Amino acid sequence: MTDTSDRSLRGDGTTGANSGAEPGAKSGANSGPEPGPEPGGAPTGGPGLRSALKQRHMTLIAIGGVIGAGLFVGSRVVIQDTGPAAVISFALAGGLVILVMRMLGEMAVARPAVGSFHAYARLALGPLGSFTIGWLYWYFWVNVVALEAVAGAELVRAWLPGLPLWTISLALMLILTAVNMLSVKTFGEFEYWFSSIKVAAITVFLVVGLVFVVGLWPGAHDAGGVDNLTAHGGFLPMGVGPVLTSIIPAVGFFTGAEIAALAAAESAEPGRNVARATRSVVLRVLLFYVGSIFLVVAIVPWSSDKLNGGPYIAALQEIGIPGADTMMRILILIAVLSSLNAGLYSASRIVFALTREGEAPRGLTKLSRSGVPRRAILLATVLGYVAVVFAYVSPDTVFSFIVHSYGAVALFVYLLVALSQLRLRKRLEREDPDSLTLKMWGYPYLSWFTIGAMVVVIAAMAILPATRADFAASLLTVAVVLTSYAFLRRRRRAQSAAGLDLKSD
Repeated sequence: MTDTSDRSLRGDGTTGANSGAEPGAKSGANSGPEPGPEPGGAPTGGPGLRSALKQRHMTLIAIGGVIGAGLFVGSRVVIQDTGPAAVISFALAGGLVILVMRMLGEMAVARPAVGSFHAYARLALGPLGSFTIGWLYWYFWVNVVALEAVAGAELVRAWLPGLPLWTISLALMLILTAVNMLSVKTFGEFEYWFSSIKVAAITVFLVVGLVFVVGLWPGAHDAGGVDNLTAHGGFLPMGVGPVLTSIIPAVGFFTGAEIAALAAAESAEPGRNVARATRSVVLRVLLFYVGSIFLVVAIVPWSSDKLNGGPYIAALQEIGIPGADTMMRILILIAVLSSLNAGLYSASRIVFALTREGEAPRGLTKLSRSGVPRRAILLATVLGYVAVVFAYVSPDTVFSFIVHSYGAVALFVYLLVALSQLRLRKRLEREDPDSLTLKMWGYPYLSWFTIGAMVVVIAAMAILPATRADFAASLLTVAVVLTSYAFLRRRRRAQSAAGLDLKSD
């Protein structure tokens, strides 16, 4: 393993991060002494980045990361495709993501590092692995930023019909860009309150839905029971096949939980914080997703047209909650803003990590006085807005490709995370077993099972007609990243050869 890879893991590779601070910034962007090391040997913060995120930030970032617009809106597609058995699809997808999070948590606790899984991929899979996982993850979140900006604009347009959609999209992106540009603490606070509102809303829905299902809702004489689970063609009205294929979109809804590991390098106690955040995700993912979807299909017939307006809106209307439509629109808008906030953060931090190994332009390492990689944030914002423009200029061609081109990217990233854990675990057991305070369950068998399950899901995407376009476009995205790596490698070799020639002269 190369020395540069080792520096990435330990977090002490300072190539360009501190020296690139903006004019007037203090050396290293951090005032005071460098953060001390964790027991595993990694510092509590990345070079120049501030350790400003607290435990409450980390926990809510991890929980709120999986509660997005996909749950409130996109779950309708899964329910309509599978019937009440959508509960099984979400349970299987959630289980898969929980296993990946545990694997990531093991590495993040043992070696908190800037860029998180990018650093681990470099150690386990080499430069090709780190380059691929880093830029795929960046591309995923840049697309999320654009798509959420479009979705948010459509929601706001319902209240402000006189404004053009592109204007609203731009305004939303500018607001969240400003939040990220201030400081990591500002990002953490906004994400904390966004996530708190989402968690509170889902908790209220779970309580109200449960009271309704058990027949205790006041004034609802015919309420109660779970007849809708079997009354409209049975629990598996479409058969087993759709239940398995629906795992594919369901996995996408869970994407975001891994942000807690990415943010660990900017927390005061990364090892402890990411361990708690990882553990908290398990039960809450199953409760919020599986529990709430169960209540939806128990309250509303899966074949009802009411679901077209949104599963949760339909359930609340069935219960008899006044103003359910307005309340859910506000909640979905909060979920959209949360995704925008998280997307800009994730895209900027993974690019910042890529710069440390020369896998992204060095100019992106420049930090503000508050230790924020503003240029990296602006890169995600600019390209995200370009995608938003295409949503209105070329919705059926360019924007359609963008939507399809990141469908399987999250799965590719998760697969590389799992492969990294499998290889890195052996090295940690040999060189630093004491750092493994948070371990993957059933290693190596569950690790191999997770990898196998993701390979099966990706293969299913390639075979099934409904997901074939997403797979093809996503595969093209991977091909572009791999081609870029090959070009960069040839360029470095040419520069190295030129340097040797100059020395020989």
